[in-house]
Amino acid sequence: MDVGIVGATGYGGADLIRIVQNHPMVHNLQLYSSSHAGESIQDSFPHFQRLSRTELKEIDPISMGESLDVVFMATPAGISSELTPKLLAEGLRVIDLSGDFRIKDSEIYEAWYKKKPASTKWIEQSVYGLTEWAKEDVKEARLLANPGCYPTATLLGLLPLVQQSLVEEGSIIIDAKTGVSGAGRGLSAASHFSETNENLKIYKVNQHQHTPEIEQELARWNRRVEPVTFSPHLVPMTRGIMATIYAKVSESTTEEKLRRIFQDSYQRAPFVSVRKPGNFPATKEVYGANQCDIGISFDERTGRITIVSVIDNLMKGAAGQAIQNLNVMFGLEETAGLDFLPVYP
Repeated sequence: MDVGIVGATGYGGADLIRIVQNHPMVHNLQLYSSSHAGESIQDSFPHFQRLSRTELKEIDPISMGESLDVVFMATPAGISSELTPKLLAEGLRVIDLSGDFRIKDSEIYEAWYKKKPASTKWIEQSVYGLTEWAKEDVKEARLLANPGCYPTATLLGLLPLVQQSLVEEGSIIIDAKTGVSGAGRGLSAASHFSETNENLKIYKVNQHQHTPEIEQELARWNRRVEPVTFSPHLVPMTRGIMATIYAKVSESTTEEKLRRIFQDSYQRAPFVSVRKPGNFPATKEVYGANQCDIGISFDERTGRITIVSVIDNLMKGAAGQAIQNLNVMFGLEETAGLDFLPVYP
């Protein structure tokens, strides 16, 4: 395959480069940047010194259509909605990491993202690429909307139970923590070292743009799901997301039964692991890998289940899942280029 990455100088772009360099089926990699065209990727990321000098190119859909098979859009929200239709018109397949094609309702997108939505034509054609739950759709996709990091951790942790109506639809609370890389590479007060170091803070309370994405995908599997409470927090680490999810069960059950449902749901999912009873995952244990680890506990006293779902926000929450979707789209082994262990400690 011949692959292009637009937005190669961001954190997501850097992880895409890292993976693609070792992907067995990628013949050619082209990197694109609107703000750094003409420079080399080593100017932005000196840790790529071992790679041959790779120039960042101007974005030209016509020439990209002539030389590439697929393009990753690792851009901020609002950019892909304008550029992606031009790439699709040139016959390319597009995997969008930006969020512009995830929300099916344009009015909801505009209300939460505060940006002009993409064309309804392309939103309707996009496939939401939560790979473990959409594999058949991913195989046929021309435009794939790669899920957000928080929704990936949350949905993988909730869907086995939501699908079977085993939790009360109005009881879901998601308490999620993320590392600072989730804010992107641009400096702001939110990601400034002196603001985040030795600090823990909640942000975008009841306003985070991933909320409607979570609700949309839960409703896809259970139409009775009500709005969720989603509270994101910033913690002083670089990578990682931990979503601690609480929900009240809808019928009499046991932890053993609930655990079996998770195991059955993910028995053929190479990147999702369900922990043994009493064992809960930590973010460091998935660092640098395309992996989601899930721990569960059922409290018979309160009738609530606690689900702990951890991912690396730049891998399973972005670049890793994008490569996983690439593999499925092109009929490759799902683990191609991704079959490596986390970095620990």
